[in-house]
Amino acid sequence: MTTTTTEVTTAGGIGTSPQRPDGTVKVRGEFAYSSDLWHEDMLWGATLRSPHPYARIRGLEIGEALAVPGVYAVLTHEDVPGSNAYGLEHADQPVLTVDVVRYQGEPVAVVAADHPETARRAMDRIKVDYEVLEPVTDAETAVEGVGPRLHPGGNVVRHVPIRRGDQAAEAAVVVSGTYEVGMQDQAFLGPESGLAVPAEDGGIDLFVATQWLHVDQQQIVAALGLPPEKVRLTLGGVGGAFGGREDLSIQVHACLLALHTGKPVKMVYNREESFYGHVHRHPARMYYEHGADSDGKLVYVRAKLFLDGGAYASSTGAVVANAATLGVGPYDVPNVTIDCWGAYTNNPPCGAMRGFGAVQAGFAYESQMDKLAEACGLDPVEVRIRNAMSEGSVMPTGQVVDSAAPVAELLERVRRKPLPVQKDFDLRHMPGGVSNTTHGEGVVRGVGYGVGIKNICFSEGFDDYSTARVRLEVVGGEAAATVQTAACEVGQGLVTVLQQIVRTELGVDQVTVLPMDTTIGNAGSTSASRQTYVTGGAVRAACLAVRAALHERVATPLAADVDLAQALGDTVLEETVEWRHRPTTGLDPSTGAGTAHVQYGFAAHRAVVDVDTELGLVKVVALDCAQDVGRALNPQAVLGQIQGGSAQGLGLAVMEEILVSEGKVRNPSFTDYLIPTVLDMPPMSIDVLERADPHAPYGLRGVGEPPTISSTPAIVAAIRAATGVALSRVPVRPEHLTLGATPDL
Repeated sequence: MTTTTTEVTTAGGIGTSPQRPDGTVKVRGEFAYSSDLWHEDMLWGATLRSPHPYARIRGLEIGEALAVPGVYAVLTHEDVPGSNAYGLEHADQPVLTVDVVRYQGEPVAVVAADHPETARRAMDRIKVDYEVLEPVTDAETAVEGVGPRLHPGGNVVRHVPIRRGDQAAEAAVVVSGTYEVGMQDQAFLGPESGLAVPAEDGGIDLFVATQWLHVDQQQIVAALGLPPEKVRLTLGGVGGAFGGREDLSIQVHACLLALHTGKPVKMVYNREESFYGHVHRHPARMYYEHGADSDGKLVYVRAKLFLDGGAYASSTGAVVANAATLGVGPYDVPNVTIDCWGAYTNNPPCGAMRGFGAVQAGFAYESQMDKLAEACGLDPVEVRIRNAMSEGSVMPTGQVVDSAAPVAELLERVRRKPLPVQKDFDLRHMPGGVSNTTHGEGVVRGVGYGVGIKNICFSEGFDDYSTARVRLEVVGGEAAATVQTAACEVGQGLVTVLQQIVRTELGVDQVTVLPMDTTIGNAGSTSASRQTYVTGGAVRAACLAVRAALHERVATPLAADVDLAQALGDTVLEETVEWRHRPTTGLDPSTGAGTAHVQYGFAAHRAVVDVDTELGLVKVVALDCAQDVGRALNPQAVLGQIQGGSAQGLGLAVMEEILVSEGKVRNPSFTDYLIPTVLDMPPMSIDVLERADPHAPYGLRGVGEPPTISSTPAIVAAIRAATGVALSRVPVRPEHLTLGATPDL
């Protein structure tokens, strides 16, 4: 790990890696996740889901289900007291279907019973008369208007054009390609779960695993027809998220059942239902053309991208904007023509997942850069360095990159790393070797590179802020601080970082982070690599306000040797702050121009793979990375984020895909949907650069998403280098290698 020097004056403050408060209990299996919640006399909820991707409901009969002993309620859309429509960007998704189901797994009815098996038996007795319709399953043809209109406004969720420079520019070297990215799942280990408890005031208390407490609250309030003060949310223990918990799942259903029965209701999805119950990464088909001079310097990029948003909008509009605005990658390109569409189809709904549009575009533009290198007779790293953006570069939107953008340095660092030694023959290290399917006769090795760019925080003029409350007082003779925010800890280590910030700013050792709930103002979503930036900024600002009040009390600036407890005495200081980063602007609807993003993050990978060309099996031997993080507030957590993001990129490259045929999911289980294990992840040599962003708290830069973007194309490039096969789709499957090419796109 390579870093610049950071000044730390407090043990456990920023720049150190203190032990996580939730670490030991998680390792021991003692951590309370939301699926562990329990309440006396509680009921269990279950959801009846459509087996069809597109159908009209002609009749619905619940009588037999209600007659099952132990059943307390069977609810349909007629039992939704408020609005029967919700959604992150557009309220286009019904709480419970009225007359048309638009995807396999859409909720039709909910049941509450005294035992989960009773609820499921009752659910099976609900009779639904479906008129099955022909589903719309291709995003590109949906955009072109082929097939039925799935929503009143048509099948285009959003179209974002980007226009910069000469739209008719010509170049000496032209390379083109069509690329596809399959549907990836967030694959969090903790399924959707929560407990709704009816309150004496006629309201509801919901304990739930989520990523955004306040946006959940807003949608629940609308559906229940209750005022916000009567819908109170508390974060339950979260077993991973990665974007899949931004949309509602059990939230409204559990609350409806609890209010209807007057009893607490718990809902927990099994793994198969979880695949139906949350959004996934948008599949994409992308057409790219790159033009360059004979030296490999880019002249233009032209692209058309089609993202499959599935049945409902979710966050498709924002994902489309990211794919478009970041669609040329971390490169200086004077002339850009990009069109990106998000489409409604009858496939499963897609929304937020780590990388959020930049992953799909990244695979395409990095594949193009390898083609360009070959066409110009250049090394793949050299062609990237010749075009690498730097501080002061101008994005295709016209936005100036006004902080460090060390793209060339990141590439140089991963290129300089020692390559893994080719070991003597060892079956355990061969692709497929542990299953004794090969002796290594057809194994070849390849090396590939990838670099990516990702926006940090929310964009396009969104009012992106966080609220934090910090309290300072004397407890047990020592100064102690308490922090309260609604920012969701989903496993990324936010609680630890907030403690570090308070220790640094107030000089106290005892820092308690209260449970996250809606009794304090909005903190925004745990997504977009934003919480350390925005909630960290809010906590820092609240600490500074507390410190200013303390200085005023003692009438002099505090020195390092001042006894803080003595200075405080019986005084309790508390400050609540709403903190915002610098503003952004929307995109011009015709050109895509605008200062749309707050900050950019960059990462580069070098992958080394062994490929058994006879079996079509791939083993990633090494996956080295260099990433600029601005400032590493918690170095160990930074490394963990880079490793985790790289693992998800590896999964997308060679194994992870939800297989959808005619709108139906074919592999809703971890038996058939494969994710990388410890046996699949190679050693990683990681360089962490700290090139401070002067506009960000402590100079930090969001960490979690960039490594997911660059790892996938690096691995695929290495497979291409090993095999010579022109791979243009991820994940790469064995048949793509053994048959000699990616299927026609």
